[in-house]
Formats: sequence, structure tokens, C-alpha cells
Amino acid sequence: MRKIATAVALATLPGPGPHAAPELRPKLAVIIVVDQMRADYVDRFNGQWTRGLKRMVTQGAWFEHAAYPYLSTLTCAGHATISTGSFPHVHGVFQNTWWDRDARKLMTCTEDPRATAIGYGAPVTGGDSAYRLQVPTFADQMRTRRQARVVALSLKDRSAVMLAGHGGDAVVWLSNTLDGWESSSAYAQARLPAIEAFLEANPMAADFGKTWDRRLPVASYSGPDEGAGEAPPEGWTRKFPHTLNGARGKPDAVFMAQWVRSPFADAYLGRFAASLVRSLELGKHESTDVLAVSFSSPDFVGHAFGPRSHEVQDVYAHLDQTLGTLFDGLDAQVGKDQWVVGLTADHGVTPIPEQLVAESTDAGRINGAAISEAVERVVRPVLGEGRHVTMLNINDLYFEPGVYAGIRKSRELLDAVMAAIAARPGILRVFRAEEVRGAEKSKDPLLRAAALSYFPGRSGDLILVPKPGWMISNAGTTHGSSSDDDQRVPLLFMGPGIKPGTYQQPVTPADLAPTLAALSGLSLSKAEGHALPCIQ
Repeated sequence: MRKIATAVALATLPGPGPHAAPELRPKLAVIIVVDQMRADYVDRFNGQWTRGLKRMVTQGAWFEHAAYPYLSTLTCAGHATISTGSFPHVHGVFQNTWWDRDARKLMTCTEDPRATAIGYGAPVTGGDSAYRLQVPTFADQMRTRRQARVVALSLKDRSAVMLAGHGGDAVVWLSNTLDGWESSSAYAQARLPAIEAFLEANPMAADFGKTWDRRLPVASYSGPDEGAGEAPPEGWTRKFPHTLNGARGKPDAVFMAQWVRSPFADAYLGRFAASLVRSLELGKHESTDVLAVSFSSPDFVGHAFGPRSHEVQDVYAHLDQTLGTLFDGLDAQVGKDQWVVGLTADHGVTPIPEQLVAESTDAGRINGAAISEAVERVVRPVLGEGRHVTMLNINDLYFEPGVYAGIRKSRELLDAVMAAIAARPGILRVFRAEEVRGAEKSKDPLLRAAALSYFPGRSGDLILVPKPGWMISNAGTTHGSSSDDDQRVPLLFMGPGIKPGTYQQPVTPADLAPTLAALSGLSLSKAEGHALPCIQ
């Protein structure tokens, strides 16, 4: 069985001592997040990289033992941790969505009733911001304390928003309907000409009809090309090649679902970032500017095809090229020794359960509805008919108002509820909210992991810890657990002030922002991470 929560203790380890900022501060600080990049991808694939990723591994500082110390390893939580240097129990963003007890509905981590969406190319509704984030980001502090210009972009709203924080000069993401780009009134009062100009000159539909095939020789890929349990998007099979042809012979919704699951989307985002660097003249000001880019396609591809697939290996071969082009552009625009970059991931991913089962590994798919019904069967005879469980959202189970208080009045009933959940396939532990709260320094590694993911008022009444290899997902694969597969990610730095080499000490992605801040002559007062010893 794979190890669980080996990184949990990192949150309580003493950090490295303070580091003085280099005499010459970088003109541009760059944050690169690769959505769903496992730590072992660097070991497995770096021999096939030749440009951007290769440059970071060979010319930068590579921390081989980076991992998240908390339970709910999800996109919004990961990006918030990277950008603030703190963990969910402090910054407040513990999942992509959670049940809002006051509003009586499921809310996204960026949903803001006070913000107004600003659309580019398609109608938009609602509004997004980081108003639920309790801690300022690195970009926030550079912007407010050093007048830095801030650019953040991604295919996902939660990724761009959490990297930027509470403001920025250009913060943009692909709409959830995948038919246009958007921002919000939290970042601008109207459409930005720089964004409009790029989108007009670079329509996404230009990739319609293209074919995604292996970039490398077929013999370079490990494992089968048609793995068990893979879940490709409509119009594709589980085998290469994959043509972006949509469903009706035109750039429709099916085409866009294919596009975001291809390396063409990463390449587009890289060009978009380079364009905004030029048009907003990042790196041309007295202070250090900030560029934050989150590449989402590796996550879309990973969910569909799994970490052992040819598709995942190939999307990183393409991303290596995309980052190489972006880095070359920064050399030309900002200056080769004038910018610094930190790269990490928001989480890893677990192999497809069917593939693990075929290897006689304990794995499977957790039936969330069955868990809720098992709880209802225990509670109804005591508390009466009606609905008692509001919902199970990944690892968090919410009860209807007053129900959990009623359950807690009877130790026998509480124990029966906990036992009913623990008896379900794939469940390793069940914690009560009151035992998780304040347990960030517990010697129980799983309890500590749950505590670092817990935020009062937002988290569930009961917290479920899945076994390694098990997940609440009906197809493909996912993440969100405290297993090594989901917690371990890469962490690399490159640029002036960085001492190249391979580093073996345990670190977390919460160390990225404090490290970039130290290089920029700034300290992050609410960070739990630390500036790392790669600063020279």
C-alpha cells in the first residue's frame, strides 16, 4: 500500500533561517503552476525535455521532496496555498466549492455576489474575486507595498483569481462555458485593450481541425496507449491521434472540450502571457512586477487519461516547448538575468483505480450517495423522517441545520454514524469537526492533515479520509486525498539570486511565495512557509 500523508509533518517543521535579499532585485517575479503535476513526472520525463522544463531542472534549484501537508488536495486550495504561503486552515480556501450554510447552496471558491463579470467574446454572468481568501497573496503585497504590476491568467477562474488575489492589472481566465474569456470588476472596470487585442488576433478556433499526435517517437512512451478506465472527451478514443474536430464540423462546445484537453491550449496560454508581458511592459518598472500563469491542460488531460498514459507524458513534452518559448521571450523582453521564476503544482493525482486493481492493489471508486444513505438509515430511527444529510462534497459531509447537534447529544448515535461511514468501501478514517479544529500539531498524521484543511464555518460536520487509490469519481481519475500520489509535487526555482542544484530537505509549495518575496526584498507576515536556502 502506498504511504499516506508523509508530508503532513512538514507543516510543523521549523523552517530555514531568514535569507537576505540579493543586492539586485529581479525586475519580474514569475509564478508558474502546472495543474496536477506529480513530483515523479520530473524523474520520469525530464530526459525527454529539451527547453523550458529542462532549463529549470538543469539551471535551477530543484527541491525533490516537496509535498502538501493537508488532506483536501484540490485546485483552489493549492493555488491559494502557493500564492499566500499559508495553508487552508489559515487562508480559508479548502476546496473548489463548499456548502454555504447561510446561503443554503454550494458556492465556488471565487464566487462573489459583489463582483460583476467582464466578458471577452461571449456573454457572461455573475462575478468572481478572491474575497473569500483570508490572507493577502504575494502579488497583493507586491502590488500594494511596491506598486508592482500584476498579471495572472489561466484556463480556470479559481487558478487565475487565487494567484492574483484581491487586485491586479490584468487577471483573466477562460469562462466556464469555454466559449470566451472573462475577468471581473474586482480587477478592472471595463475590458482591457491589451486582452482584447490578443484575443482578436488569436482566435481559439484557429486550432480547429488540428490533430494532437505524439511529439516524441512512439518507443519513447511507457505503458499502453489505451489504458483501462480512461475517459476521453466526446469525439476521441483512448488511443492517439486525437483530432480537434468537434461534433458538427465546426468549433462547437465539443471542440472546446477537446481543445482544453490538448497541448494547444497550453501553447495558447503561453502566447497570451507573453503578449501581456509586452503590452503591459512587465519588468520595465522600478519595482519587481509579477506574472502568474497556471497551465490547466495537464489537469484536464490527467483526469481523462490518468498519470500513466501516453497523453500525460506527451502533454509535458509539449509544455516543455511552451515554457521554453515563454522563457526565451522573457529573456528578450525583460533581460536574461532580470527575472526569477518559481514552478510548482497545486496537487498531484492518483492512478486510475481500474489500473491499480488490475495490479492487485487496493483501490476503487467511492459511492458518495451510498455513504449519505447509510448515514440516513442510522439517523432516521432516532431523529425522525426527513432529510438529515445535506450533501457529501469530496471529503466534507454536511448535515441539515440542527441535525449534527442532535446527533452529538447521543454518543451511541454519533458512534453509529461514524461506524456506518467507516464501513463503506474506500474510507480510511472519519473525523468529527470538533476533533479536527485546532489539531494542526497533532501527532496523528491523518488528523493533522485534516486539521490543516479545516476552516471553521465552511468545512463539513464530518471529515472523511479516503484510502490511497480510492476516490469519489465515476470515470477517469482524480485527486483530493492525503496520499503521496496527491500530495507530492515538484518545486523548482530559477533566475538571479537562485543557487542551482538539487535539494533534499522536505519543503511545501507554501515556501514558493516567501522565497520569491525574499528575492524581491519583501516579507510575508502571514505566511506559514519559509524562504528556502536556494537563495544565494
